[in-house]
Amino acid sequence: MDAPLVRAARGGSQAAFARLVAMHEKPLRGFLRKSGWADADDIAQEAFVAAWTSLGRLRADEGFRAWLYGIAWRKAQDQSRSARRSARRDEDWRGQEALEASDEVGQDERLALQAALDTLPEDQRACVTLCLGQGWSHAEAAEVLKLPLGTVKSHVARGRERLLAVLGDPS
Repeated sequence: MDAPLVRAARGGSQAAFARLVAMHEKPLRGFLRKSGWADADDIAQEAFVAAWTSLGRLRADEGFRAWLYGIAWRKAQDQSRSARRSARRDEDWRGQEALEASDEVGQDERLALQAALDTLPEDQRACVTLCLGQGWSHAEAAEVLKLPLGTVKSHVARGRERLLAVLGDPS
């Protein structure tokens, strides 16, 4: 039943492919939902797009349904892996934020520092944040920010002086 439509779609007929989509859309979405994929509609959409763009790789026109479901299943698996990686990154970030928040610096001090940083010019603030806040070398910051090394060193020195003036020198 699919083979004549697949042949026509391979020949460039968008109408034939639209008929294939109409025939397989509901069952494919149902399969994905019953398999536990909350984003079944999005996954099915991606599968149809991938099928259209790679229709030339389908070996047997009669095998379109199985091939389509395979594409959808792999898309779902990819999405699941991506979601797990994203969740791990988010959890790592939250853990890092919690560690930083539990450091000796209190909320008031953090807010004061942010306000003081906001008074610096943008490029100076970037240099100070990278070199003093994140421990980057001057050379690394110069490379990333596409600034001369001497400029980065000056920005860090001037930025430190300005921060100490705004926040008050604790030493």
